[in-house]
Amino acid sequence: GVNRSLTLAVALVATSGLASATPTTYAAGPRELMQRFDGDGSGGVDETEYVAYLSVGFHARDADGNGVLESDELPPGAKPIARAENEARLRRQFARQDANRDGALDARELLAPPRG
Repeated sequence: GVNRSLTLAVALVATSGLASATPTTYAAGPRELMQRFDGDGSGGVDETEYVAYLSVGFHARDADGNGVLESDELPPGAKPIARAENEARLRRQFARQDANRDGALDARELLAPPRG
C-alpha cells in the first residue's frame, strides 16, 4: 500500500488548488513523487525543497497572504498556524526522515513512514 508520507505529500498538493505550475494530481508512484520534491534534479530532496513542496498547500490556503492560516482559511476546528511555525514543523519532520543524516532524503527516506 501507499504509506503515510506519500499520502500526506500528495494530499497537500492535490488539495492546494494551484494552477498547472504545481502538480494537482496524485503522483503515479515513488519515482514521480521524488521528481516533484526534487526541484533541482539532484536525485535527493534537501530541506529547502522538502519545506517548499510541502508548503504549497499552506500558501494556497492563505487567501489574504498574511502568513497565517486563520479560522476562515482552515477546516472547522483547526487551530490557526503561522507560516514560520508550519515551516519549523516541516524542518523537524525532515530531520526525522533523514535517517542517515546526510542532509538529503533519498526515495527510501522520503517514502518511509514518519519517524518518532
